[in-house]
Amino acid sequence: MKEQMGKKDEEAVLGIPYTGPNQPPLMYQPQPQQPPQYYYVGENPYQRGTLPPNAIFDDPKGAPIRQTFYRDTPAPFSCVFCSHSSVTSIKSKPSLAAVVGCMMPMMLGFCFLCPSMDCLWHKYHYCPRCGEKVADFEKSDFCAVMDPPHWVERSFALTG
Repeated sequence: MKEQMGKKDEEAVLGIPYTGPNQPPLMYQPQPQQPPQYYYVGENPYQRGTLPPNAIFDDPKGAPIRQTFYRDTPAPFSCVFCSHSSVTSIKSKPSLAAVVGCMMPMMLGFCFLCPSMDCLWHKYHYCPRCGEKVADFEKSDFCAVMDPPHWVERSFALTG
């Protein structure tokens, strides 16, 4: 009886199971080597400003639109509210870039807060039929004042 009591108090032994004198343990068999995987990461031409061949800038006239990129100019779109295909109407509001541009009238000679100079303003796109806001394009980089070639970015849509 004392022998059985001693066995109850012993701790369990942990280790690798032994399978024989000439064999390695079963769970440590060498795995076959996988060939290395190579990935081709090319430069995306659309990130550099190159437009895709299926880009449209005007009224889609019933063409299926896959995606619309809303920027400074009216964009071709299909309204999610009224299902109307057309070109958006735009409302502009001053941005930080326009305020910075207005603070430098001595260097530039004019103020970008004038409504006729809204190239640095935020643009909000609305559906001309139902009047709902469909997208916005906010210029958050105040350094855009010093980048005249990118003051106006054209909106476009990709067809399916």
